[in-house]
Amino acid sequence: TMLIVEQNARMALNFSQRGYVLETGSIVLSGSSEELIANREVQRAYLGKGRKGFLED
Repeated sequence: TMLIVEQNARMALNFSQRGYVLETGSIVLSGSSEELIANREVQRAYLGKGRKGFLED
């Protein structure tokens, strides 16, 4: 087991099996990397999906 604290969510989720989303020091979401990558809230808030210059819906 290894704990990685990383600001680059896309990179961290690409090589991890599980992830946790923290906001103001509290876990607000957790799941497998695949679940988090597929989560629309995670995509919009942390992975840049939908922003100009990034992946589009």
